[in-house]
Amino acid sequence: MMTHEQERFVKDFVEHLFAGDAGVFAGAGLSAGAGFVNWAGLLADVAEDLELQIDRETDLISLAQFHINAKGRNKINQKILEEFTAEVEETENHRILARLPIGTIWTTNYDTLIEDSIKKAGKLADVKHTVPQLANSKPKKDVTVYKMHGDVNHPNDAIITKDDYETYHVKYQPYVTALSSDLITKTFLFLGFSFTDPNLDYILSRVRMNFEKNFKNHYCFIRKVKMGEKGSEEEADFKYNSRRQALMINDLKRFHIEAILIDEYADITAILNEVERQYKRKTVLISGSAEEYGTYDRNEAIGFIHKLSGELVKSNFTIVNGFGWGVGSAVINGALEVIHKQPGKFSESQLVMRPFPQFETGKQKLPELWHDYRVRMTTYAGVVVFLFGNKAVDGAVVSADGVRKEFDIAHAQGLVLLPVGATGYMAHTLWEEVMADYAKYYPTAPAEFRPMLEKLGDESLPLPAHIDTIKLILTLFNRPS
Repeated sequence: MMTHEQERFVKDFVEHLFAGDAGVFAGAGLSAGAGFVNWAGLLADVAEDLELQIDRETDLISLAQFHINAKGRNKINQKILEEFTAEVEETENHRILARLPIGTIWTTNYDTLIEDSIKKAGKLADVKHTVPQLANSKPKKDVTVYKMHGDVNHPNDAIITKDDYETYHVKYQPYVTALSSDLITKTFLFLGFSFTDPNLDYILSRVRMNFEKNFKNHYCFIRKVKMGEKGSEEEADFKYNSRRQALMINDLKRFHIEAILIDEYADITAILNEVERQYKRKTVLISGSAEEYGTYDRNEAIGFIHKLSGELVKSNFTIVNGFGWGVGSAVINGALEVIHKQPGKFSESQLVMRPFPQFETGKQKLPELWHDYRVRMTTYAGVVVFLFGNKAVDGAVVSADGVRKEFDIAHAQGLVLLPVGATGYMAHTLWEEVMADYAKYYPTAPAEFRPMLEKLGDESLPLPAHIDTIKLILTLFNRPS
């Protein structure tokens, strides 16, 4: 169960995702979840070389500098390569962030987990870890990843010593400028950060000085101090650490950073899952095809699809459609009619069309292409509406197996399934199945949902009545969980 402040964060961050101005700033804690070392782990051997104890060192930047002063940089470079090139799996947090429409990610991490996750999500990352790279932009990029402290494959350039930090604002001034601009224009979620990094402190301070009244609000996750954990074994220590944490959280407000308190680090994954759930449930896949429209007149059926599409856009939903025969054109026309009437209020980005490949042009067989396409199409959405679902085969009209396949894929992905049984054919078959095994398909649905789903199969109702039911269901499933 999320706290009120966590629910408020989710709602606000989802709004920023739709606005296109959400960003992420990732620190060492994000990679630690995958098994990579933090700074103390990275420099443990370095401290031992200097006959120091890593547990007693609080200024790790100075520790790195001491080692370079005494023994040169080679060992630190080697440690970066050893520790951050290991084969590890990205965390679920990495995967969620990669799937979300976040166009800007800043990180102080050397590893490649962020860009690897973005690639696995089928997106293109434009990775920048040197100043010259800032001048160029990769075409058709989905995400820009700024590695402000360098990259594991170039350890000699990694920002790690006191010298590196002291000269950063001169040698890497373009990074300072770029991050300052993003902090003014985007809402950031800081993940895995302790807020002890001098570079970030420097940049936040200057942004605050110059743009105090126009500073964007940002968020971070902070785990609450617990009695009995390391450093808080005694009640006096627990009270002291709690007091210090409260003061630190209050200090972050100077930089317009709101701390979202969590009990366990696993709570971050649950919160990010809710962000993704709420974001995706504002996107509706309309699945269907129609060679004929059963008991309905063609114009009546087309008008229903047209109006449904337009009403979804008016309700600020995004529509995904695969251009199904007899359905796709009405979806497009209905959405564009609303968008073009009020271009200042609605956007063509609310209509995502994914026409299916029509014939083979390479080695991959058409059924394989269609399956991959359906999987990709369903990943955009959180809800699927199934309409009609028939096609012509050898002069006969049969139920569309493609609509069935989209149903199975969507169910496997945990999407909300809304077969409008009243439209007949495959949609009716699917409606009968979900009603017969309701608990299987809707294990966590609100109690109010079942009677609404039942109405979608009522053929005695006029088609436009089902639009109101669908809108009510979407409102129900877009409530905070």
